Amino acid sequence: MSLDVVKKIVKALDDKKARDIEVIKIDELTIVADYFVIATANSNTHVRSLADEVEYQLEQEGIAPDHIEGRATGWVLLEYEGVVVHVFLEESRNYYNLERLWEDAKKIDVSQFLD
Repeated sequence: MSLDVVKKIVKALDDKKARDIEVIKIDELTIVADYFVIATANSNTHVRSLADEVEYQLEQEGIAPDHIEGRATGWVLLEYEGVVVHVFLEESRNYYNLERLWEDAKKIDVSQFLD
């Protein structure tokens, strides 16, 4: 189920013009989640818009978020069935650099989700 959720999330982010979308498969390294989906937004408004779109698209599929954090900041986190979505402003994404922290994880090519 997680990979289906990842596909829907990536598509929603791409449709709303998120930049630098990455998917990291972390299930072999931690019990926190199966996947991280990381995306960059152009402004605080865009961060909220991307998070809202993900939430809306998944609600249409009957999938409710398990957890949401950061609606008023430059980093929104949404958690869905083993998938954690991180929507960042570029400055915040560079600062926290999740890709470096999880560099041992497998990166998934997102182009397969954008048909």
